[in-house]
Amino acid sequence: MSDVSVETRDPNKFDPEAFAMNIAKAMENSGRALAAYLKPLEKGELQDKPPSEIAEVIKTFSAVAEYWLTDNMRASDMQTRIAKDYLDLWGSSVRRLAGEDVRPAIEPSPRDRRFKDPEWKSNQFFDFVMQLYLLTTRWAQDLVRDAEGVDPHTRKKAEFYVQQITNAIAPSNFVFTNPEVLRETLASNGNNLVRGMTMLAEDIEAGHGTLRIRQSDPANLVVGVNMATTPGKVIYQNDLMQLIQYEPTTENVLRTPLLIVPPWINKYYILDLRPEKSFIKWCVDQGITVFVISWVNPDRELGKKTFEDYMKQGPLTAMDVIEKVTGEMKVHTAGYCVGGTLLATTLAWLAEKRRVRVTSATLFAAQVDFTHAGDLLVFVDEDQISALERDMQATGVLEGGRMAMAFNMLRSNDLIWSYVVSNYLKGQPPSAFDLLHWNSDATRMPAANHSYYLRNCYLENRLSTGSMVLDNTLLDLSKVKVPVYNLATREDHIAPADSVLYGSQFFGGPVKFVLSGSGHIAGVVNPPEGGKYQFWTNDNIKDVSLADWIKGA
Repeated sequence: MSDVSVETRDPNKFDPEAFAMNIAKAMENSGRALAAYLKPLEKGELQDKPPSEIAEVIKTFSAVAEYWLTDNMRASDMQTRIAKDYLDLWGSSVRRLAGEDVRPAIEPSPRDRRFKDPEWKSNQFFDFVMQLYLLTTRWAQDLVRDAEGVDPHTRKKAEFYVQQITNAIAPSNFVFTNPEVLRETLASNGNNLVRGMTMLAEDIEAGHGTLRIRQSDPANLVVGVNMATTPGKVIYQNDLMQLIQYEPTTENVLRTPLLIVPPWINKYYILDLRPEKSFIKWCVDQGITVFVISWVNPDRELGKKTFEDYMKQGPLTAMDVIEKVTGEMKVHTAGYCVGGTLLATTLAWLAEKRRVRVTSATLFAAQVDFTHAGDLLVFVDEDQISALERDMQATGVLEGGRMAMAFNMLRSNDLIWSYVVSNYLKGQPPSAFDLLHWNSDATRMPAANHSYYLRNCYLENRLSTGSMVLDNTLLDLSKVKVPVYNLATREDHIAPADSVLYGSQFFGGPVKFVLSGSGHIAGVVNPPEGGKYQFWTNDNIKDVSLADWIKGA
């Protein structure tokens, strides 16, 4: 069969022959996608076993089900709730079919973009399917909310799992129950499905047997060509990092250089995307000598590298190299996300050692206290971390795609299912988007480092409580006296703003907390010239909630 999809002879007329040919081609491409999934399994490159997370999901739902199913009255109530909703919906649908003006049993949130197409309401079939889905989702969420005797962490996990399942089974994710996709399928005689299944096969092949959903057009974004183009040079490297130096473009140069510590979950160029978005370019244009750590993408050989190794061979080594190159013993510093957490631990270590190496610290969307760490906490408990550690033992690392998927699941409708519909059902390739291109350029993480980070930060919250030990040194953030600029973003789902605000009070020196609009990436990589987002300031950071802080901002 030809690799080319069949276009209709008349674009305004449905062509059964072209439709049949395209459906056959789409099925052929779906077979190619299946083959791409099976190939690494047959070669033994991937293990054919259920994900370890399945056991956690079953255990969590069992705790909720136990409340409802161990009492006949509660079990009856559970069934009566959904039966009544379904009967009410059926009755209103029949009355609407008879011509009555009927109020819907349930409506989607105004912010729910899945059901924006007018046909979700104007077409009675799609309206019925949508309401049936929304009622079922509400019922499942209520079962979790109303289950008594469930501890808060288990309830939070159950809420998260229900959200993932209901997001996955939404009618918008299927051809015959999504009016937009169905119209496109008929209008193009199935050509959209040919394109979509082609992209699906390509994405599974690119993921070596796992689906790597493309969120951006990789062909139009190339590092060193139209991304990360600020001139720089590697001046040092070791097992864990390369140190890149960027020279100022001005005649007058600031004496104290800037060291940037990016996260090792993705690549270094988050602050040097395109020239108009590049913080690094802005800095060198202001006369600042910039040094950036570019973390290695580790393999099994580096699997035993620890969080302590990252501190010693990362920012501490970088400071020594910078001193040799510039003659300056002290640096300004900036850390992003987990890079900011590492920077904070480095500051505490330096304070304990009474070493004066840092003039100021800027933290971008970085947490030092994990009490309010948000939805990521659903992945954190002893059982889940132990299971992850067993998985990492096999390869020595945590694969970058696995971490990226965890982040995407926090906003699965936006970062997973919207792309499934657009890419694979509508057959529309994503546009070139630098932020999402960087977001999908994930790296692996050493097992030892990641295990320490999860246990000491998320599980035991040792940094802010003064019980974290690195290099046989007990760390105390209250001894950090350098001025800290602490930036949070209002819609951050990875480092929630209330968590960053709460963490500000643990430093011993002056802290300037600033809140910006948008989320974890766009709220930081946000040049003021665009005028796209706003920011808030308020000097009161002690014992105040985020809501109250905003009121006084």
